[in-house]
Formats: sequence, C-alpha cells, structure tokens
Amino acid sequence: MRENQTTKRLQWFLWLMLAWVGVIFVRLVWLQVFHHDDLLRQAQQQQQRTIEIQAARGAILDRTGQPLAKSLPSESVCVNPMKIPDAGVAADLLSRVLNLDRASLLEKIRTATLRGSGFLWIKRKVSAEEAERIRSLKLDWVEFRPEMRRFYPRGKLAAHVIGSMGMQNREDTEERGTAGIEAKFDEDLAGEPGLARVYTDVKQNPYDSVVARAPEPGANIKLTIDPNLQYDAEKELQRAMESTGAKTGSIVAMNPYNGEILAMANYPTYDPNEPPGPNEPPGARSNLAITTPFEPGSVFKVITLSAALETTHLTPETIINCGNGSINLFGRIIHDEHRISALSMADVLARSSNIGAIQIGLKVGDRALYKYQRRFGFGRKTGIELPGESAGLLRRVEQWTPSSIGSLAMGHEVAVTSIQLALAGAAIANGGLLVKPRIVLSKQVPGQEAEKSPAEKPERIIAPETAIKMRQMMEGVVLHGTGRRAILKGYTSGGKTGSAQIYDLKAHVYTHHYNASFLGFAPVANPQILIVVTLEGTSGGENGFGGPVAAPVFREVATSALRMLDVPKDLPDGLIRTSREPVDENDLAIAGLGGAPLDDASLLGGASEQSAKDLTASARTRGAARSVSSVTPPPVRADSPVSEGESVSNRRPFLDSALPGTRMPDIRGMTLRSVLEESAARGWQLEVSGSGLARGQEPAPGAILPPGEHVRVQFSR
Repeated sequence: MRENQTTKRLQWFLWLMLAWVGVIFVRLVWLQVFHHDDLLRQAQQQQQRTIEIQAARGAILDRTGQPLAKSLPSESVCVNPMKIPDAGVAADLLSRVLNLDRASLLEKIRTATLRGSGFLWIKRKVSAEEAERIRSLKLDWVEFRPEMRRFYPRGKLAAHVIGSMGMQNREDTEERGTAGIEAKFDEDLAGEPGLARVYTDVKQNPYDSVVARAPEPGANIKLTIDPNLQYDAEKELQRAMESTGAKTGSIVAMNPYNGEILAMANYPTYDPNEPPGPNEPPGARSNLAITTPFEPGSVFKVITLSAALETTHLTPETIINCGNGSINLFGRIIHDEHRISALSMADVLARSSNIGAIQIGLKVGDRALYKYQRRFGFGRKTGIELPGESAGLLRRVEQWTPSSIGSLAMGHEVAVTSIQLALAGAAIANGGLLVKPRIVLSKQVPGQEAEKSPAEKPERIIAPETAIKMRQMMEGVVLHGTGRRAILKGYTSGGKTGSAQIYDLKAHVYTHHYNASFLGFAPVANPQILIVVTLEGTSGGENGFGGPVAAPVFREVATSALRMLDVPKDLPDGLIRTSREPVDENDLAIAGLGGAPLDDASLLGGASEQSAKDLTASARTRGAARSVSSVTPPPVRADSPVSEGESVSNRRPFLDSALPGTRMPDIRGMTLRSVLEESAARGWQLEVSGSGLARGQEPAPGAILPPGEHVRVQFSR
C-alpha cells in the first residue's frame, strides 16, 4: 500500500514536471518563433545603437598645393542627463574643467532631464588637455565622441576667401561652412558620412563596434591664390590702412588673360580658427572686394574714354575743351579744381580732368555710354565662385537726370565692386576681352583624378586697337599724371587713380572722406598682372586721394607679383621714365551734380517703389528740361559717328571751343604750359616772351579773335 502511494506521488510529480516542461517549450516556441522579430529588435535597441561616422572634410589648398584649411581628429564631450545623479554637482565639475558658464550648463542639463532626453552635448571639439582632465574624473555618465576639427594653418591669410565653419542656427548639430569657399562648396568638402553599429553592456558602456557603411571623404579644393602674393597684399594693405586712417580696404590681384585671382585681401580681417568675439571689428568677416559696392570716382574715366575711342572720332591726340575748370551742364554751372583751358584726350586721363571727362561723355552720348558700362560688366554679378557677391548699381538711361551723364562719366551715380573694376581693367590689359574671374583651379576626391575647373570663353567688348590706345594713355597717367607713385623699377606700368567723395546717408551731403582707388597693370606692352586697390574712408585733403594712398600700394604689390611670376624686365633698372615737373595729384571726381545719389536701397539692388516712380517721372521730363535749359550748345558735328540703331537727336552735343569769332579769354596769371595748351586748343598763332607767369596779352581780354590771329603774351616772374 505504501509503495502504491509513493508510486502515485512520483507519477504526479512526473506529470507536473512534464507539464512544466511543456509550458516552457510552448513559451519558447512563442518567444522564438512567433515573437522572434519583435524581441530581437528590442534587444538590439538595448544592446547596440547606430551612430554616424563623420567623413573627413576635404582640404582647401593654395595654388602650390599647401593647405589653407584642413581637418584634424578631435573629441567632443556629451552626457546622458538621465544618469546624472546630481545636476548641480555635474555642472560644477564640467564647467570648471571645460571653462563653461555654470548657470547656462546647469539650465541645459535640467531642461534635457525634464524632456527625458538621453543625450546632451556639453562641449564640442575639446582640446587634448581638456579631454584628459575629464577622463581623470572617471564619470560613468560622461561620454567622448570622435569628431573632426577644422584647422587653418595660415591663420588670417586669405581668411575672406577661405571662409570659416560654424553652426548656422540653434537646431544644427553639425558645423557647416558659413562664408567663403567653406560655404560655397560645403557639400563637396563635407563628403558622405558613414554608419557604425556600437555594442554596449548593461550599463550602456560600448565594448565593440562594426562599420556598417564606410564614410566617403570630401573633395580637396585647390584655389588660384598664390600664398606669397596674398601675404604681401595683406601686409601692404594693412600698412596703408594704418598710415591713412582709412576704415576699410581691399586688393584684388589677377591674371588678366584667364581671370585667375592670385590674391584677394581685405581689411579689417579675422582669424577663422577663432569664433566671432565681442571685440571683433564690424564687417571683419565680410569679403569687401565682392560684397561692398562703392562709387569709384575718376578710375571710371577709363570706361568713358574707351567708349569714346569706339563710338566717336576722338583720338588720344584730340584737344578737349576744359573750359578753364568750368562748364554749364544743362543749366548747372560745374567747377573743377583743374583750371585748364584745354587738354588732349590723353592728358584728360593723365591729369584726371573732370570737365574734360564730362565733355567726352557728352560726345559719347547717354545710351552709348550706358552700353559700354554694361559691356565692361558693371551692374551685374561677375559670377566669381564665392558667396555674397553684389551686382553693384548701374541705373538704366531712363532713370538718369539731365546731368547724370556728367556724374557717370567720372564715376559718380554708379556703384561698383573691386572685382568688377579688376575685370574691366583686365579687358584693357588683355586686348579687349571680358573674362570671368576664377578662384578655384580644381576639385579632387581622394583616390580619384582631379576635376579641373573649366575656364569660360571670354567675351570681346572692345577692339584690340582700342585696348592698345587705352594702355598707352594709362601709361601716361603713371609717367606724367596723377599716378606717378605707381612707377615701377625695371618695368613699365599703366593705371588710373580714383577719388570719390563718400555720401553721408544721414546728412544727405557728400563728405570730405573718400573712396581712394588705383587700377593698374604691368608691363604695359604685355601685362602679366592686374591689380585693383581700394581704400574706403580716407581723409586729409589731397593726402587721402587715390594717387598718394592707393598707387603706392599697387607699386609694392605689383613689384612682388612680377618678381614671383618671373616676368622679364622691360626697362633698365636705373631708368626712371618721368619728368621732373611737379604733378597735381588731385583726381577727385566732382560729386553732387544734381543726379540721384546712391542710397542704401540702391546698393541692395534697387530703389524703393516710390523712388522708382520718382525716377520714372524724372525720365519723362528730361526732354522738357533740355528745351528750357539756358545752354544753347552747338549742333552735333556731321562727322561724328552714331552708334547703330541710335538717332543723332539722342546724342549729347560736343561742347567745342574752336568756333569762329570767339572772344579772347583772360590768360593773365597762367603758366606757359597752360597758355600753350590754350593756344593749341584755339588754333592761335602764339608769340611769347619772358618766363614765369603771363603778365600781359594782346589782344586784350574780351576782344573778338578771328581764327589764325596772332596772340602775343608777355611772361615775367
């Protein structure tokens, strides 16, 4: 009986065990078969995570292949806020080691904790010393993540071209290019990030990882910038800024034949290795050479004379009436600092005569002048491979006032950038072709062939013979005009100075601060370098004009460029090709002729709606304004050519002084040279005696002077 009881108990126990095994088996089948995928996904979420592997950002190289920007390995500190035992203690420790603001860090930690976030960046791309100090604390809720840090080995060199990196908004977790090449080619430089699976233990500490997708490195971008010339340009620009007290400045040096930018310097500047700080000058990170338009002043006379050579019968030898420094421009009397009666067209450029430029502009005519200003690239972007370029401002002819042609002929009522001036000058230097500027030579993904940046076909804008004549006249500016300080040792050079008064937008007046500039090239016969120097905000009278302050910068930078490019000298070292006669360096363009001054809206790309209406109304009344003008100019010469599609009535008259029956002017007090110029302009048979200044004349002032009449002048000191 007892045995039967024991046997039964064993049997029940056996059945119970079998049932338990069955339940376990069913449960296993349920878990491993029916819920396998769900459980596997949950396990993977707990035991592993996928992280992004940052791709190596491509380097930015100069034309010699040396890095201007590259990426270095670095570490960033992050935490899991849900694991932090005490937010206050954590903020104390981390802020002290990483030099962070404790209150701000504490607020970030508490906010992340309230959101239930398991991740929070503490500091990105810490130094090796900071990382080591954090590790020594052995905090299990702190994690280090590998990243790449952008490094600029040359510091400030070409900073405005290269640009910088940073967070574009608060939502960003990755740095992006914020300016320059870094921004323009951000996608090419960034590459494609990879993916990795990281396996963690129960405490979420990683113990293994597997690369799921390898990152693809970014492309290396090679620039046209010559590092040595860039250094010299920045050095000379800074020296000029400090000596003149100018507010801002820029230099563009380029190859005039293919548009390659060899140097682009701006002041003030910055170090892209450092984030923007409170003591950084305003606009220090702006590439002024392409983003900031200005009224160019007399340097713009180059465009006016080029148009005249192409559309009229004027030649460099043609005598231009300069009216003793005065002209009645459609009822408005304009006075020039240069009290000269007449000059050849070449000397109008060399001595920067404003009245002479106005006369030439009148001969060219409104539409022809506007047409050539557009041809030279003004009023539109150049297409340089940098962000933020401005198109400047060039108003349509319909928006001009009657006196606008006078302003535009000498560089007012127009806004240009330094890069636009450089391309216009390059067209004269290279024989008449407008090229597109190039800042990128090639792009190369590591392991692949370099992809060269193609050069666009240039556009012919003036005839080769016009370019040659302009180069010769611009050489005269340097030899015996306002640009003597641009004379080079061993090389011929040509150029044009410019000084424009700066308009005060608040006071609505032109000030005695200037945009001083110089556009030049060398050697004259076969230019190899084209340089534009612009200094904004100079003062000090004539000491702030383009000749005294901008031309010397051109001289130093051009000398360095020609040496670096190994250009053969075209002059003996000891030869100085200039006269000893004193030179008037006043090249200040007359401001405020009655046209609409440039305002903020204009510089941003156009006038306001009301301004546009006012300008349109002004354009409608131009004909009436002309008809009631007190000026009764002589008719347009019959031999004056007219541009295709343009009627004679649309052209401005040429104010000529060599008309029969003119009155004898008062030439007393004038120098011998001025009298000779007056004689050549009026066709006198001149007889002179003595030296010094004119003290007596015959016929007397105001007498009717028939053509060919003998004029006798007595000079004495």
